[in-house]
Amino acid sequence: MRATCSRNRLSELLRCRGQGQWQFQCPYQLSPARGMTRGRSVKERSKKKRVHALEVGIERWKVLSKVLTVVEALKKEEEHVTPLKRLEILRPQLGLVKPHKVAHFVRRSPHLFEVCRDSRGVMWAGLSPQAEALVEEESRLLEEHSPTAAQYVTRMLMMSVDRRLPIDKIAHFRRDMGLPHDFRTRWVHMFPEQFRVVRLEDGEYLQLVSWNPNWTVTELEKKAAASAGDANASPPGELSLPFPMKFPPNFTSYYRFRGKAHHYVKTGNTEQFQKITYLSPYAEAKGLTPGTPEFDKRAVAVMHEILSFMLEKRLVTDHLTHFRREFVMPQKLMRLLLKHYGIFYVSERGKRLSVFLTEAYDGTELIEKCSLVRWREKLLQLTGYRGRMKNIGKFDAFSDSEDYLLGGDDDAVLDIESENSDDILDGCSISDDSEMDLGDTDELCRD
Repeated sequence: MRATCSRNRLSELLRCRGQGQWQFQCPYQLSPARGMTRGRSVKERSKKKRVHALEVGIERWKVLSKVLTVVEALKKEEEHVTPLKRLEILRPQLGLVKPHKVAHFVRRSPHLFEVCRDSRGVMWAGLSPQAEALVEEESRLLEEHSPTAAQYVTRMLMMSVDRRLPIDKIAHFRRDMGLPHDFRTRWVHMFPEQFRVVRLEDGEYLQLVSWNPNWTVTELEKKAAASAGDANASPPGELSLPFPMKFPPNFTSYYRFRGKAHHYVKTGNTEQFQKITYLSPYAEAKGLTPGTPEFDKRAVAVMHEILSFMLEKRLVTDHLTHFRREFVMPQKLMRLLLKHYGIFYVSERGKRLSVFLTEAYDGTELIEKCSLVRWREKLLQLTGYRGRMKNIGKFDAFSDSEDYLLGGDDDAVLDIESENSDDILDGCSISDDSEMDLGDTDELCRD
């Protein structure tokens, strides 16, 4: 098709030349309606901006996220034990492709998961005593964190344009905000003085009940007030606070490509952007005009505030883009995140991009860690993937594959459902009476 169009165009140009109408045209002038453009993906735009320390953090989070998926699936089972074949339903969530199996994944962490064969030859997986202790500790920590999580959810409702948010969308933040596992069923009804569940035609929403003026102070304002010694709350309005910016040690403001200088951060534009006054995320924003500097500056403030609510000050970018309408943010949100490099850092590792609040990190570590973050670190220490977690920083550009988690071809991956797996079971057995009703498997897929 493309070759045919080229020949037709060439014939037309030759015809014009024969009629005396020939004049030289640059390639981008051949189509007067639209010039040729060269699109660049996010990876191509940001590959020269990579911060190695934060990329290491993404690798750790990927391992932890997959382990938590298996742990939460086992927690929903009676006595926290289930047949291994039933866990195969988690394969898409773990990102495993054949020939890798969930059984391989589970066997890599013997300190977290135990595998046994019953008298009928059925393979079972369950939580180890150490994992059981961690599960109990997590339940206690989530209960203690509930008031703080409720405050953050309420403040998100206060930032939204309609003072309500779909529960399905808030559920995306469950792990990142430290919301409990019964978030949809019980937790949303535990704070009736702050929010309530309302049912509309398109689903269930969480509706703001009361406006708390003390919660309209942004996290950025709190830090500025703490350094200045002034903590007086004021009604939400225009702000002029600059956003903290942090760059890696090897950062340069520009780089050269094919002889041309391409800027990471234009110093003059950055200084001008920092001086622009903007509406508080908690102020009414319906009157703002999209595309204006004030609109973009407020969108940066909203994203900064939301990331400040997260346990690890990090989010999958999809979770932010889902709230463009509710928080009055631009349609091309990713472009804004990439533009303000220094305030945010976007990692393109894996199939889903992640955004960091750069000021919250010192190298690979969070500067301020809550109890739930420390709990996750303890869980991560019990994982055994590749057996070299201390070298997790030594990854290549394509370490998002299952080989990174499962040890690759160099490791002798053992199919524990084969006849040769008896040597790792150590005589462990489960009686016939302990067989569980497999029932419906949809519960395992539920977040």
